[in-house]
Amino acid sequence: MVGRIREQSIAEVREKARIDEVVSQYVTLRNAGGGSMKGLCPFHDEKSASFHVTPSRGFFHCFGCQEGGDVISFVMKIDGLSFGEAVERLADKSGVALMRDEGDGTYEKPKGPQRGRLIEANKEAQAWYADQLGTPDALVARQFLDERGFDQAAAQTFGVGFAPRDGEALFKHLRQKGFSVDELTTGGLVAVGRSPYDRFRGRLLWPIRDASGDTIGFGARRIFDDDRIDAKYLNTSETPIYKKSQVLYGIDLARREIGRSSQAVIVEGYTDVMACHLAGVGTAVATCGTAFGDDHAKVLRRFLNDHEEFRGEVIFTFDGDAAGQKAALRAFGGDQNFVSQTYVAVEPGGMDPCDLRIQQGDAAVRELVARRVPLYRFVLSNVVSRFDLDRADGRVDALREGARLVTSVRDKSKVDAFARELAQMVGTDPDEARSEVRRAAARGPQKSGRPDRRDSASTSSGGPGGPGGTGEAPAPVRQALPDLRDPRFELERETLKLVVQHPMAIGRSTADIGPDDFTHPTYRGVWAVVAAAGGPAAGAGDPGWAGRLRDATTDPDVLAAISMLAVEPLLTDKEPDAAYVGHHVLRLLELTAARRITEVKSRLQRTNPVEDPESYNRMFGELAALEQHRRALRDRVVGT
Repeated sequence: MVGRIREQSIAEVREKARIDEVVSQYVTLRNAGGGSMKGLCPFHDEKSASFHVTPSRGFFHCFGCQEGGDVISFVMKIDGLSFGEAVERLADKSGVALMRDEGDGTYEKPKGPQRGRLIEANKEAQAWYADQLGTPDALVARQFLDERGFDQAAAQTFGVGFAPRDGEALFKHLRQKGFSVDELTTGGLVAVGRSPYDRFRGRLLWPIRDASGDTIGFGARRIFDDDRIDAKYLNTSETPIYKKSQVLYGIDLARREIGRSSQAVIVEGYTDVMACHLAGVGTAVATCGTAFGDDHAKVLRRFLNDHEEFRGEVIFTFDGDAAGQKAALRAFGGDQNFVSQTYVAVEPGGMDPCDLRIQQGDAAVRELVARRVPLYRFVLSNVVSRFDLDRADGRVDALREGARLVTSVRDKSKVDAFARELAQMVGTDPDEARSEVRRAAARGPQKSGRPDRRDSASTSSGGPGGPGGTGEAPAPVRQALPDLRDPRFELERETLKLVVQHPMAIGRSTADIGPDDFTHPTYRGVWAVVAAAGGPAAGAGDPGWAGRLRDATTDPDVLAAISMLAVEPLLTDKEPDAAYVGHHVLRLLELTAARRITEVKSRLQRTNPVEDPESYNRMFGELAALEQHRRALRDRVVGT
């Protein structure tokens, strides 16, 4: 039985798998100063970058959703892997040979094929399909590529391959490689009827890769007239590693250029992506058999570095026909997913980028993108063009229809600008257009007559006997903790940042610090973990100190706090010296003394010196000692 991975190997993976390089496969990172990098969080949708990575300490933390940890926990979260799978994947990519303990029967294999095996099966399939493209049976496939201007080098760049018409050729090949039927069917490569058979047969194939370059699925183009399946394209079905609503073809090749230029071009097909890249538009990507949706936008925004501090460009290319206009309307509906400016590029003759490159060359493709127009203007123009603007009733109808579209814009700050644009297109006064937009907004969307689920959810949890109630007492609600970045806890946070980031600098100067010096429950929990690990001195010279602290707790709040403390820069740009450390430690102790003084004074005021002289005198002496202690700490603070 497979043994557990040794701690020595796990530590080596953490050391060699650079967190900034791993995260950059999913997020465009920019320098944020203080040895930190930042970008849009891949774990929640945001418009202002709050996701930070600190390469020197190997940690990430999002100040928006509080996700954080090291390189292993990042891969676990982003790809849905177990701890062991994440370690194995990172080890494979960073060249670490994992050592394991002898099998002792305690290792429990995850249910179903492991993600790593599914990735490996698709990788082997892609390599095999690519080899088949050079066989005599693939002549039609090569002719298809050649007719569209793609030579052998282009096919190799994009990993294009050919699936033989023999329905079991890939299955037999991968079985010889040691893959099980379960792995091949779960991975979408093989289907099972009377017996297992290849999912793709007699088709030209494009490998669909994730941002890190792993093949996770395929797009298959019909090239033979006698193909029993009429569909022009077949794509891998949903699998544990392939979700079409979250996949963008070409993102592995485009992500770096998208991040560098803050521009993304959305095209409609695999050959269009190829044509754009070969023509010099290296930011082109495409959806895989589905319309561009919100999940695609979330993926793209992470690479665009699309947030309020910087505005890039998202350029959609559509055919000029009715289907293309319908696609433009869908894109306009999701326009507010982007802070970036959205544009549309349509070739006047209705050609897509692939056909345009064939007929007019690479420069024409670049020119198509350069001639982009704002998406809202394109959509409004299409709406207005349906009406005869030479007639008064036509202008009224065009204004009314355009106003309905303007009111659908989620970013209300854009409504007035769109209304002015609409007025110019129709040929009417801007105030009249604004009035029509206000009327359209007042009419609102069509009512469904169904109660709002959010409202019903809030009223159905009423309690015993209430609507939707169970007759049982409601579960106690956990009291929300104060924000960790609340200014009241700044001194606690800064002191713990020193403990986590610079244990050698702070060393034994924390000897007098205890749990009562931290008023925030989470910070108190962090200190408890530090104390249990031997105090800050135990982390001196240990590059894995922060990771060791995280490994020592299962409290999610404390885990998030440690990752935050590991990546957030100190309040000084310089390396912390003894004066800086002493200032924070002494101020923290002084605040604790001040709180104790307040408590003793309160008790003293409530105590009658005549009725209980002993307690009164004891507290009076305690107060005097605390005041003296506080003055001493204050003098030392001033001295630093």
